[in-house]
Amino acid sequence: MNTKQLWESVLTDIELGVSKASFNTWFKDTYVIKEDGGVVFVGVPNEFVKSWLSEKYHKTILKSLRNIVQTARSVEYVVTKNKASKKEGEGQNIVNIETGNKLPLNNLYINKEDNLNPRYTFASFVVGPFNELAHAAAQAIIKNPGTVYNPFFLYGKTGHGKTHLIQAVGNEIKKNRPNLKVFYLTSEKFVIDYLNSVQNNRANVFKEKYRKYDVLIMDDIQFLSNKEKTQEELFHLFNTLYENNKQIVFSSDMHPNYLTNMEDRLKSRFNAGMIVDIPAPDHESRVAILKTKIAQENFYLSDETIDFLASSMDTNIRELEGALNTIMCQSRIREKEPTILEIKNLIRNNIRSKKIVPIKNIVKIITDFYNIDEGAIYEKTRKKDVVKPRQIIMYILREDFSIPYPTIGQKLGGRDHTTVIHSYEKIKRDLKTDSFLSQEINQIRSMI
Repeated sequence: MNTKQLWESVLTDIELGVSKASFNTWFKDTYVIKEDGGVVFVGVPNEFVKSWLSEKYHKTILKSLRNIVQTARSVEYVVTKNKASKKEGEGQNIVNIETGNKLPLNNLYINKEDNLNPRYTFASFVVGPFNELAHAAAQAIIKNPGTVYNPFFLYGKTGHGKTHLIQAVGNEIKKNRPNLKVFYLTSEKFVIDYLNSVQNNRANVFKEKYRKYDVLIMDDIQFLSNKEKTQEELFHLFNTLYENNKQIVFSSDMHPNYLTNMEDRLKSRFNAGMIVDIPAPDHESRVAILKTKIAQENFYLSDETIDFLASSMDTNIRELEGALNTIMCQSRIREKEPTILEIKNLIRNNIRSKKIVPIKNIVKIITDFYNIDEGAIYEKTRKKDVVKPRQIIMYILREDFSIPYPTIGQKLGGRDHTTVIHSYEKIKRDLKTDSFLSQEINQIRSMI
């Protein structure tokens, strides 16, 4: 009897004693990898299944095995998604299988030579309207690193997928061009390296270390704010890499023009290449992200549940995935999908309530941003330098805080609600074509 026949017999036996839902949840995509000295190694798709089979079904599995193969003395569960190994094991004989073979475990460790996380790939990156430009630019860089879109500067709020995308660039270049030296780090790590080199009188070693790379990827560049000496080192490093056609990739939480306490000469170099914003994902993209994650975990959730999650959490991809993990864990423990009410209770700490900000505070933030007098917003003036900020105030009050049109008009100098509607629709329409306006509003939102 080979391994495939053995496991099919075990599953047939187990299926008779459990519900169909439980069987599909916990035994789908499991298989025997090999038998070694009476130990049967069973491949499972993820840690949840491994834990559940070990705790809830171990005795049942072992009993079924011993009914078929009396020499089976124990079972080991191994997490693996290596389908090729599954096929190799299917034809093996349960008796006299060669011992000493390594188990087909996936290597997901971060390589210290390039500091890249192998989980961040384009295969697991969901592309939607909110990030398609950034994705297209990244694809162009992969084909011609150092020659197009150099530097590549990606910005957006936390949890929008910046780190995933820039590391995917590094992983893809490393895969396609193994001769190129790729390195990823955060700006904080760059600062620490620089300070250590100064303290240990190894400044030249520091310079040589970073100048040897063909692709340098630096995350969260905004943390270099106020680090004058480190900024100077980055300036010289940038020049060396750029002049030698080495690819440079940066990420930040804001457009380089709005980075505070950052040298103008650095900002100028950031602006020399391709600058792309990744805004919050739209509803359809959030649904796609959830479905992709669920498929990766070999799990199932109803479309109703997925839509509820996507509607409840509309800003941060990382928090969205965290909420999904909570729901999947609860579902596996209870062996059924939670109701919408139960999900609300499960993720209530993940859902951020809308921030309450007084209208006068928003007016001050936006008038300060455009350097105009706060009182002008309430006057009956049609000056261009006042009209645009006023329209943006109306747009943000309506879009971000859902304040009624009549209330906005009343608070901003007693204007008719039709004026507010016109202003809101104009900004909304302009945002589709005016990338600079989009950058300005994103920056204003980060200040509110």
